[in-house]
Amino acid sequence: MAFQMGIIILGGSYGGVVLDRHIDWEFPVFTITFSILSVVIAVYFFIKDLLKSDKNLNK
Repeated sequence: MAFQMGIIILGGSYGGVVLDRHIDWEFPVFTITFSILSVVIAVYFFIKDLLKSDKNLNK
């Protein structure tokens, strides 16, 4: 799970950096947006996997 979360967060942050370099704005809008969004997505997948494993333990 930690590896999956790391890949999602690093991928989102890297994508934001690449877009900010391509557009060449002064403020890193895409880096901040994609970083926050990727953390939210990673936490979502973590909770989803956690609840799925919890249901399997209760059976």
